[in-house]
Amino acid sequence: MSQPVSRAADKKEQNSMVKDLTKGSVPVLLLAFAAPLFVSNALQAIYNIVDMIVVGQVIGKTGMSAVAVGGNVLQIMNFIAMGFSSAGQILIARSVGQKNMNQVRKIIGTLFSVLFLISLVISAASFFFRHHLLNWINTPAEAFDYTMDYTMICTIGLVFIYGYNCVSAILRGMGDSKRPFIFISIAAVMNTVLDILFVAVFKMEVMGAALATVIGQAFSFLFAISYLYRNKESFGFDFKMRSFVPDQKAMSSIIALGVPMALQSAAISISHTVVAAWVNSFGVVYSAIAGILSKLNMMMNVLSNAITTAGASMTGQNIGAKKYDRVPRILAWALCLSSIIAVAASGLLLVFPNMIIGMFTTDADVLAKATVIVGPAILCFAGAATRTFAFSIINGSGNSKLNLLVAIIDGIIARIGCAYILGFAMGMGPKGFWYGDGIAGMMPLLIGGVFFLSGRWKK
Repeated sequence: MSQPVSRAADKKEQNSMVKDLTKGSVPVLLLAFAAPLFVSNALQAIYNIVDMIVVGQVIGKTGMSAVAVGGNVLQIMNFIAMGFSSAGQILIARSVGQKNMNQVRKIIGTLFSVLFLISLVISAASFFFRHHLLNWINTPAEAFDYTMDYTMICTIGLVFIYGYNCVSAILRGMGDSKRPFIFISIAAVMNTVLDILFVAVFKMEVMGAALATVIGQAFSFLFAISYLYRNKESFGFDFKMRSFVPDQKAMSSIIALGVPMALQSAAISISHTVVAAWVNSFGVVYSAIAGILSKLNMMMNVLSNAITTAGASMTGQNIGAKKYDRVPRILAWALCLSSIIAVAASGLLLVFPNMIIGMFTTDADVLAKATVIVGPAILCFAGAATRTFAFSIINGSGNSKLNLLVAIIDGIIARIGCAYILGFAMGMGPKGFWYGDGIAGMMPLLIGGVFFLSGRWKK
């Protein structure tokens, strides 16, 4: 009788959406988990970059400035989605490692409700304070109307961005990185096609680029939520209204971990925006150049974030299962993979700077000064690589206090402080601001390294 039962259990495990990351080869699991994230995050970066490229080629530097500034505003609005969805992912991964599927279901329902309500509140607040926000970040006068169009349309679609982050966090927490890749691929293809159609063909200017982004995100979210609903039996979430009522224990866990992670994301987003505001004060040309640097960093960040997400999920499951001996190997492989990517990206930028920058614009004023970002970009690439080690152990262990410490040191003290000293006190201007940003990106490695060596992550 035991053999049929075993086969049934094996079949059930194969059909489950949950993947066990506590067994097997560490590099193979890490690569298998991160590979779809590599591609999906790269596609996500590409469809953001497509906005800049299409607008830059069709409209010019004022359009590029609008997309750059609007992107910074959207980043601020996304900080809670990033923090709480990352917290949900880690809590789900830990519960999976503990084989506590009842807790997984409670976290899922609570996470959905919390992020939906927050997206509505932030959308409303952003709409009412839109003029104050754009004035605060020194939006260039020539690009103000374009920036307003871009920001407001993206604000309307914020609920889809939050929803996609929620579904992706659920799937990744359960060890599934393939489906988020499929869903973001849908958004990337739609955004690229609609960008060209709305901006180049229908002449809808920057508004068309923003509309293409929102439509792509909406379809991506709808496909993702549809997949979860069709496969609800595999993880036991029935999608009935009662299941979305926040569970007190799950809510406490999400808040305890999500608030520091959201504050970390907010601090980094706000500090980036402060630095961007200083750059914007130097005019529309430097604002456009900042947009190019932002997109280059985005490409590197989303690739390193793929490794970080995989590393954090693996770390969370293994800590939950008390398999502490696997964690150092996970961190070492995460750092190794991200470093290879950073070196390759830096080499390409050093050898082909004009060709890479020229993809974004043909504006002579921008091209004449844009190579100034090569050095800061390489420094930012190095910081992105080292953060895979730091956040794999910090996020994977669910240490909320360290996330808050990273937020204060990286997001506030180091970035704003270094940028101010180099840009204003030493008279380097925008170049100094960008180097200060790159230096700040190395801070998480220091904090994460000390935390790992202390051994406190085992608790």
